[in-house]
Amino acid sequence: MKTTFFLLTFLLGTYSYSQNTPCACCSDEYHQFDFWIGEWDVFDTTGNQVGQNTIERQQDGCVIQENWASKNTTGTSYNYFNATDSTWNQVWIDNQAGSLVLKGKFSDGAMRLRSELLIGKKVAFYRNEIIWTLHDDGTVSQQWNILDENDTILSVAFLGIYQKRE
Repeated sequence: MKTTFFLLTFLLGTYSYSQNTPCACCSDEYHQFDFWIGEWDVFDTTGNQVGQNTIERQQDGCVIQENWASKNTTGTSYNYFNATDSTWNQVWIDNQAGSLVLKGKFSDGAMRLRSELLIGKKVAFYRNEIIWTLHDDGTVSQQWNILDENDTILSVAFLGIYQKRE
């Protein structure tokens, strides 16, 4: 009986506390990726539209959800700031059975996320690196690099220019 009373008191206290606490994801770190939020048309470097992307806040501002659509591919990513290790994290899943897990930080005006080293087919090991940069004209560039184990760029898998949809 004593244990039940303690547990009930703890749960009610925790619920009451959570209802009265300020926004859990409102500190500046949680807003470092806000420049990517919006409705976007995405173009390659020659000006051809390659897709559309909708980026929005979810879960009381604690998650940024991406919904990508191109001619043959759709995908969703969930992006969040992890206060435990002060990193940004992305989990991507698409309709081509692709998935990607990235981790990194915002610095020098850009969000830079990387995967762990992966076993390659053409090289022994590689990692993915995606960099989002906000430009003065309001566009955002997204560059997806394939790096070797020494972080040398092997190739650019994607370079997209995001323009706000009107």
